[in-house]
Amino acid sequence: MDRIRNYDVAFLGLKPGKHDFIFEIDQEFFDLFETEQEFFNPKINANVLLDKHTTFLEFFINVSGTVQLICDISNDEFSENIENDLKILVKFGEEYDDSDEDVITINKKDGEFNLANLIYEAVVLSIPMKKLAPSVRDNDEYQKILDQYSPKIVEEEKESTDPRWEALKKLKDNN
Repeated sequence: MDRIRNYDVAFLGLKPGKHDFIFEIDQEFFDLFETEQEFFNPKINANVLLDKHTTFLEFFINVSGTVQLICDISNDEFSENIENDLKILVKFGEEYDDSDEDVITINKKDGEFNLANLIYEAVVLSIPMKKLAPSVRDNDEYQKILDQYSPKIVEEEKESTDPRWEALKKLKDNN
């Protein structure tokens, strides 16, 4: 659990203003979370900008790098570039509260804030849902098969009315 403390940002002694932090993220970081990832061999940089104000903190987190994925179609390994930005406002209160996705409340007595969960979230959200190797993405044959079996958007035709009803409508309009 001590290794997760490597992602603490001590803000207590910092002057108000902007401060930069850089974290190198690799597999050791993800092993801290004991969850199964859909990627492996991550080489990611997390650039964190802390804008310290007197009553709150703003964190701007940018993660960028590469991860290895397994193609959903061909089962080939391939490297995927990822990038994601996250902005979090941290305010001070009586107790920790992260129920709002954009605002986190921490105890006003705290002097540091741990970014591990936010970095983890930023990376995981940058992984594509559909994992397609470049060899599959650029393959015209695959694209034809995908188009053939993909659901089609069917335009609804205007309801054609029975011609007998049209004749009755004309009679009604004439009266």
